[in-house]
Amino acid sequence: MTHSTGEPPGAALARPGRARYHRPVISPDAVVVGSGPNGLAAAVALGAAGVRVRVLERNAEVGGGARTLPLTLPGFRHDHCSAVHPLAAGSPFLRRLPLAAYGLSWIEPPAAAAHPFDDGTAALLSRSFAATGDSLDGPDARAWRALLEPITDGFEALVEELFGGLLRVPRRPLLLARFGLPALVPAASLARARFRGPRARALLAGLAAHAQLPLERTPSAAFALVLGGAGHALGWPFPAGGAQAIADALAGLVRARGGTIVTGEEVTSLDALPTARATLLDLTPRQVLRVAGGRLPRRYAAALARFRYGPGAFKVDYALDGPIPWRAAECERAGTVHLGGSLEEIAAAEAAVWRGESPARPFVLVAQPTLFDPSRAPPGRHTAWAYCHVPNGFAGDALAGIEAQLERFAPGFRERVLARAVRGPAALESDDPNLVGGDVGGGANTLAQTLFRPAARLVPWSTPVRGLYLCSASTPPGGGVHGMCGYHAAQAALRGMG
Repeated sequence: MTHSTGEPPGAALARPGRARYHRPVISPDAVVVGSGPNGLAAAVALGAAGVRVRVLERNAEVGGGARTLPLTLPGFRHDHCSAVHPLAAGSPFLRRLPLAAYGLSWIEPPAAAAHPFDDGTAALLSRSFAATGDSLDGPDARAWRALLEPITDGFEALVEELFGGLLRVPRRPLLLARFGLPALVPAASLARARFRGPRARALLAGLAAHAQLPLERTPSAAFALVLGGAGHALGWPFPAGGAQAIADALAGLVRARGGTIVTGEEVTSLDALPTARATLLDLTPRQVLRVAGGRLPRRYAAALARFRYGPGAFKVDYALDGPIPWRAAECERAGTVHLGGSLEEIAAAEAAVWRGESPARPFVLVAQPTLFDPSRAPPGRHTAWAYCHVPNGFAGDALAGIEAQLERFAPGFRERVLARAVRGPAALESDDPNLVGGDVGGGANTLAQTLFRPAARLVPWSTPVRGLYLCSASTPPGGGVHGMCGYHAAQAALRGMG
C-alpha cells in the first residue's frame, strides 16, 4: 500500500534532520556544438572511445539539416533539408553503426532517380545496368556501363578512399586511378565525350548538378560518378518516416554510450561552454568566427573569412491530394526526379546561378517519398519536396520557375496542391545558421575547397587552438549526410586528448 504525502518528489530528503542528496554535476571530457549528422557522428565516435560527451543544440530537436517537420498541414511531415541519402547508406562510418536498434530503417524505391524529357519518356538510374541502359539511346547503354561499372564494383572501397582524407597514401591506388581519370574532366565534357545521344548526357548532367557547380568546371564529374555509382551499388534510399530518423538514431546511440544532449541551447561564445578537454564545432567558418574569433590566430581567422560559400537553395514543400501526375510513367518508380531537360539546359541553368543570376528554367530536384512511405501523409495524400539552385543569399522568388518545370513534365501538378511551404535562402539560414545564404553543402565545391577546406592544414579538422576542432560539412569530405566530417574530427580530438 502506498501513500501520497502531497509533497513533490524528493521533498522528504530536503526536510531538516534528513540527509540531503546532491546529484554530482559531471563535467564532460568533450563538448560538441551542433547536432547535425556530423556533430552527432562525432559524439558517437567519442563515446565509443569512452569519452564523456555533451552535445549542445540551439533548436528544440536534434538533426540540423536532417530533420522532419510538420511544415504544411496536419498529418503531413516534410524533410526540412536533406531527404534522400545514398551517402548515408554508403558511409564508411554510419553503415557500421547499430542504428537499426535505434529505429532507423531504409526504404529503397525501385529506381534511384528519373530524368524526364519533353517527349513523355524518362531516363532511369536503376541498380540494374540493363534497366538503366534500356532507358538510354542505343550504344549509350554500353558506354554508360563502361563508365560506371568499374566504380560500382568497388563502390564501398572507393568511398572509403574518397572519404578517408585526401592527404594520405591511398590503400587502393588503382581503384582511385580508375575513378580519378574521368572524375577530373568537367561533367559537360565527359558527357559529350562518352555519349552520343541526349538521354545519357542529360542523365549524367542531372547527377553532376548536385555539385552546385557549373558543369564546365572540375570536379563536377566526380559528383556525377559518385552519385551514379551509389545508384547502381546501393540505390538512393531514404529513412522510413523521414530524415529525422537518422538524427534520432544517432542521438539514441550517443546517449547509450554515456553522452548527454541538451537542446534549446544556443552557443554564442566559447567562453560560455563548460570546461572540457576537447570542443568540436559543427559550424561553418562564419559561425566559427562568431563564437571563437577572439581565440583564433590572425592568419587562421583570415583563412576562414576567405572561405567561399556555394549557391543557395530555394525550397518548396508540398502537401498534395494525390501523387505527382508525371507524363513519363517511369518517374513513378523513382524516389528522386531531376527536372531540367537536356545537358545544355542544365549546364546553362547552373552556369547562370554561378554568375549570380536566377535562371528562368532552373534545374529542379524533386523527392516524392510518400509513393514508397505512406506514413508521412494522411491516407491517399502525398508530400513532395522540391528545390532549385539560386545565387547565395538570393532574395527573390523562384517559386514560379520551380512550378513551371513541374508543370512541364507533370501537367496538372498545381491542381493537386493542397498547401505549400516556401522557403528561400534567408528562411533556410534563419532556421539553421549552417545554411549560410541558403548553401546546403557547407561551402562551394570548387576544386581548391574540395581539397583544402576550410583552410589549408595537414589535419583540416584541427585548428591552431589547442583542444578546438571543426566537424561540420565545411571540413573534408564535405557536404552530404554521411557523418564522416564528424568521425574524422573525433579521431583528431582523440589523438589530441592522448
